[in-house]
Amino acid sequence: MMDDPSKHPSNPAPDHPPEHAGHATEGDQPPSGRKGGEQPTFSGRKAVVLGLVLVAGAIVLAILGIVPRVRARTTLRRQTDALAAPSVLVARPRVAKLTTDVVLPGNIQAFTDSPIYARTSGYLKMWSFDIGAHVKKGQRLALIESPEIDQQLAQAEADLATAQANSKYAQAQAERYQGLLQESAVSKQDTDNFKAQASSTGNQVEAAVANVRRLRQLTGFESVTAPFDGVITARNVDVGTLIDAGASKELFHLAADDVLRVYVNVPQIFSRACLPGGKAGLTLSEYPGRTFEGTIVRTSSAIDPTSRTLLVEVDVDNAKHELFPGAYAQVHFKLASAQPALTLPVSTLIFRSEGLRVGVVRDGRATLRPITLARDDGKTVEVSGGLQATDEVIQNPPDSLLDGEVVRVIRPEAQNQDRPPGGGDDQPATDASRR
Repeated sequence: MMDDPSKHPSNPAPDHPPEHAGHATEGDQPPSGRKGGEQPTFSGRKAVVLGLVLVAGAIVLAILGIVPRVRARTTLRRQTDALAAPSVLVARPRVAKLTTDVVLPGNIQAFTDSPIYARTSGYLKMWSFDIGAHVKKGQRLALIESPEIDQQLAQAEADLATAQANSKYAQAQAERYQGLLQESAVSKQDTDNFKAQASSTGNQVEAAVANVRRLRQLTGFESVTAPFDGVITARNVDVGTLIDAGASKELFHLAADDVLRVYVNVPQIFSRACLPGGKAGLTLSEYPGRTFEGTIVRTSSAIDPTSRTLLVEVDVDNAKHELFPGAYAQVHFKLASAQPALTLPVSTLIFRSEGLRVGVVRDGRATLRPITLARDDGKTVEVSGGLQATDEVIQNPPDSLLDGEVVRVIRPEAQNQDRPPGGGDDQPATDASRR
């Protein structure tokens, strides 16, 4: 009968434990009296601790691998955002007088323009110049035959001779009676009568002289002469035409065209800039590519209440007679502002549905600021409101520019040299966008 092993606890263990001896279950106690070469078995608590250590190590390794990637990704995102910000060139507004090229229609007129009428009645005997002829002052244009005036002059000259004879006789009688009165040979009354008669006949002589002078002037008007140097622009009579004295029928029309007047109606907004002495250029369709120089000589100094324009006269030298009175011309004025103002290139303007805007950089961000324009010459605009001289205005802003958007500022080298180094608004916005 075999003994029960449980009754012999002191029996030594076999030299080689079973293969599964190292897999101790939780709560098992190692047998006492192990030999030095035997492998200890792990309890359940140690296994848990070991697992936690392994998990912690894995987490640490994961953190050590992920954190640099996160940091690198964040840095890349910031750099990408900084590089994605639009680069803009900025400049401050210029303070200057804006010169505007204003083109307005003008009417060319002769410096002196006059119709020629007859001052005496009769028939046209002859004419000397036709249309287009240049004449000098005093040259005879036509001759009027008026026999009635000639006969009246002859009669008046005869009446003058009679009056002079009567006056001479009356004067002699008055002197004779004056001598006889001193000798008491005649009465004083008779002497006074002859003296009064002498005075009366003297007045008749003066009246006759005046009548002769009048008729001689009328006969002088039989010769129609040019009142000034000019060109004949119209001839309305011919030989044999009945002429009546007065303004009933124009004989000739004379225009002085050595210097021409050009009248221009200038809008009220430019009225203060049109000053005498200013220059103007004339262009005509019959002279393509050519400009005639003129000078502003005077203005009406009053705004027409109907058209709200100022009448301006420009004189143009026409010594070569290349321009004709009555022609139409385009008048080019270079008008400067009365006072200096802020000016911007038209490329800085942003047209939005809410109105006209310009981009202004402040603290590294773009601000769309509304402005008011006073004048526009096509290349430069004059700003009357909404902008300061110290504002940094974006040049050639992109259409996608948003209000408050971060931008990278590029300044011209000339501006950077003029400004002191240091912080403030003069620092580029790149650093601010990367922070």
